[in-house]
Amino acid sequence: MTCCGDGTALDARLLADPDEMRAEEFRRSGHRHEDGTVHYLLVAPGIHCGACIARIEKALAALPGVRSARVNFSTRRVMVTADATQADPFAIVRSVEALGYPVTIGVEGKAADRDPVLAELMRALVVAGFAAANVMLLSVSVWSGAEGATRTLFQLISGVVAVPAVLYAGRPFYRSALGALRNRHVNMDVPISLGVLLTLVKSIYEALFGSGETWFDASLTLLFFLLIGRVLDHAMRERARSGIASLGRMAARGAMRVGTDGRLDYLGIEEIRPGMLLHVAVGERFPVDGVLSGSATTEADRSLATGESVPARLGPGDPIEAGALNLSAPVTLKATADAEHSLIQEMLRLMEAAEQGKATYVRLADRAAALYAPMVHLASALTFVGWIVATRDWHQALTAAIAVLIITCPCALALAVPVTQVVGAGILMRRGVLVRTGSAFERMAEIRAAVFDKTGTLTLPSLSVDGGKLADEDLRRAAALARESRHPLSLAVSALARSRALPAAEAGDVAERPGEGLEGTVDGVRSRLGRWDFVRAIAGGDGATEEGGLWFARDGGTMIRLPVQSVLRPDALATMAVFDAAGISRRILSGDSAEAAGETGAALGFAPAQVSARLSPADKAARIAALAATDGPVLFVGDGINDAPALGTAHVSITPADAAEVGRANADFVFTGQSLQGVGDAFAVSRAVITCVRQNFGLAIGYNFIAVPLAVLGYVTPLLAAIAMSSSSLVVVGNALRLQWQFRRPRQGLSDPKPVAPVLPASQWVAQ
Repeated sequence: MTCCGDGTALDARLLADPDEMRAEEFRRSGHRHEDGTVHYLLVAPGIHCGACIARIEKALAALPGVRSARVNFSTRRVMVTADATQADPFAIVRSVEALGYPVTIGVEGKAADRDPVLAELMRALVVAGFAAANVMLLSVSVWSGAEGATRTLFQLISGVVAVPAVLYAGRPFYRSALGALRNRHVNMDVPISLGVLLTLVKSIYEALFGSGETWFDASLTLLFFLLIGRVLDHAMRERARSGIASLGRMAARGAMRVGTDGRLDYLGIEEIRPGMLLHVAVGERFPVDGVLSGSATTEADRSLATGESVPARLGPGDPIEAGALNLSAPVTLKATADAEHSLIQEMLRLMEAAEQGKATYVRLADRAAALYAPMVHLASALTFVGWIVATRDWHQALTAAIAVLIITCPCALALAVPVTQVVGAGILMRRGVLVRTGSAFERMAEIRAAVFDKTGTLTLPSLSVDGGKLADEDLRRAAALARESRHPLSLAVSALARSRALPAAEAGDVAERPGEGLEGTVDGVRSRLGRWDFVRAIAGGDGATEEGGLWFARDGGTMIRLPVQSVLRPDALATMAVFDAAGISRRILSGDSAEAAGETGAALGFAPAQVSARLSPADKAARIAALAATDGPVLFVGDGINDAPALGTAHVSITPADAAEVGRANADFVFTGQSLQGVGDAFAVSRAVITCVRQNFGLAIGYNFIAVPLAVLGYVTPLLAAIAMSSSSLVVVGNALRLQWQFRRPRQGLSDPKPVAPVLPASQWVAQ
């Protein structure tokens, strides 16, 4: 029986089983495609390792009608593509929960916002640390030579403290190891669990019946160090972005439909169909793609589609995208698409596809563990067999085998990645760069091409006016009008007047005309500030013919041009030099005009063939994917809402802190301040971090080559093995901390953070 249709049978099932109501919600949340498939999304917060991914994907793939099932480790999203006529959503939900992973339907569920896994790890870490400190304190008397009943008493007290602590604090490792064994493979948690539990059991036996050593402190010390690494690793993973949710919040939830009699009725976004007339008030976002109808004109923030900060002038018949913000006047929109086929939904699908591609990314430690864990078990088993054959002493054989398990415990290997990432993140934070995902370091170090957006990325997000030839009196009067508006060009004029400390002129009856400019009386004379044709209508006809730029004139007076400029970010040229020195190819992908993009590219040494303009969000993502296929992994640097799909498609991405929320949420690095030097810093530090990670792997493996033979030959007790293992971890941590000294030196290749940035003419900033 399928569940893709509605009917009484379905209603009866919902009433009979409340759990199936959640599955029905899941069914209705599915996105249907024209090819007959339906795309489902759920969140499983309990996913914590590669074994979890394998179990869920294998179980879902076995269900009838399921074509593909993919799990995103970073965001813990489970994405299922199924046949709309065959798949049973009840079975999908229940199969995941049957594996022990409670699910939340959709992206923004409350359960997805909580992090029970991190909370459990922190509790386990506190318990292990507290117990280890107390057991070590109790062990001092034993190490000092206590004998007889005194020695036994302290060992038993240590056991009373250690047993519940080991059983509780080790649960994350035991659960992961059991899951791996159920799927007939091993991971790093299997030797960890065996070493800890065997040490604990043998210590209990020795304390109750034997006369040998106990190693309660060894078990707890192992767990404490391993939990530190697990917490660091999990914390970095949990900083994964929620770009899809951020972009989704920008979509309108509904709109006012204009009826045939002129009445307005509210419609939910899912009810809007092509051809409907919709009323969009000032301050509202356009709900769907469409064209303006009627005679009204307005200005709109189209940064979602173009990345441009300057509002676009819209008139009758002009197209506009869903998500654009109406700024100036109420208008009537004729819908040309429904919500499902709007620009926002297209961007959401692009981002989701890009994020899913990143789910296949495997970190260095995970790849090493695939071979490491089986070798540990083999070495321990061979040690046990060898001692049994040589001595017939199971006690000594078990002690040697446990020592091998402990001394080869992959604590240093587990710390190699997360502790180095944390140190690298600290270095970048001090340099004004925030790291959002731990794997970003490796992906940044792998890049072979760097792609830059123009507006707000290579250039500062705010505009400026070149006042070099502008008289103070003319600027003072123009600023009197500009102060009455929040338009980006008005703000630039006001800022220039403030920088000259000019006294304010008297302005009255100021009115802003959308898409044209400002009009009012300044010092008692009618004046205008805005477009060339708007200002020329009151000027004295001085013959000025240049239509671009921003203009000011008084009634019957001379037209005065205020050159609008965009300014390169400080250190932009030096940052380009960093990539050139590393042999990284670079390109500009911009939604701006070819003239503006070309001017910026020329100023930064880009060849014309390396600059592409007037690109849509989908075009940028497609260009990046094509470049990755030819040149290799791509870094994308962008800032706008329209850059979100490109940020997600790129191998690694970075955005300025003043970028749109969606851009920040979908990037791997975020740099603060106005200087572009953070991009070069992120590249340099990432390469150093990955070099350090590889060194740490070498140290961990080299340690095992020396320590394992000693443990196999019986020269190492479990306690000494725990000390050696902890020492190897400290060596790895110390090597990671060395990066802090390396980057205390002055930056290599980056210029002073306060250079004079080149100025670029930008007459196209004013809408034509």
